[in-house]
Amino acid sequence: MPQGDKDAYTDKQKRKAAHIADGYEAKGVSEPEAEARAWATVNKDSGGGNKSGSGRGKPDTQASARSGDRSAAAKKGWETRRNAAEG
Repeated sequence: MPQGDKDAYTDKQKRKAAHIADGYEAKGVSEPEAEARAWATVNKDSGGGNKSGSGRGKPDTQASARSGDRSAAAKKGWETRRNAAEG
């Protein structure tokens, strides 16, 4: 498969990449850079193209969606709820 060929990707992966790229472009990122970032995100989430045969695809991990740490407000809220449950 030549570099840049997206035949190995499912329709869902292609739609996901297009949606992510649109979001980057709305933030002012150039089109080529937005597309590159979008496909990098899809690859991180799903491990690459899944269109290899019936039932042989890998499930999405959502790794890029969970990469950030909790905010200070989220940590404080969790501590408050935990302390209220204990006491």
